[in-house]
Amino acid sequence: MSPDRLADLHLRCFGMHPRPWSAAEIEDLLASRLNFLIQMPQGFLIGRSVADEAELLTLAVAPEARRQGIARGLIGDFRQSAKARGAVEAFLEVASDNAAARALYAADGWAQVGQRRNYYAPGIDAILMRRDLSA
Repeated sequence: MSPDRLADLHLRCFGMHPRPWSAAEIEDLLASRLNFLIQMPQGFLIGRSVADEAELLTLAVAPEARRQGIARGLIGDFRQSAKARGAVEAFLEVASDNAAARALYAADGWAQVGQRRNYYAPGIDAILMRRDLSA
């Protein structure tokens, strides 16, 4: 997918909460050798790997394609790619009001390790999650 298509999908998935990423922002992210893109026809994930840590920056699956295992597949590919890059642990932030994403991550072995109050908007915290990749 081109940065324009990725940005369009990001907007469809997140609306204006949190602010969707523009094509230029996505293109800038992907220009860094530290960041990587994993994509499927109906979704994508952008991750970053630095030293022995990885970060899941964003995950987007087309609304009409949800609950079909796409996100699970993207996360599995993220783990493998991060491990291949030398990461032994991974982190992410998810909005406290995104119950579906939080359940998805918990089912994949991610655990809450922190919280940033009012990070996304008043009353919407960022939940910090971590997953061990060494196993």
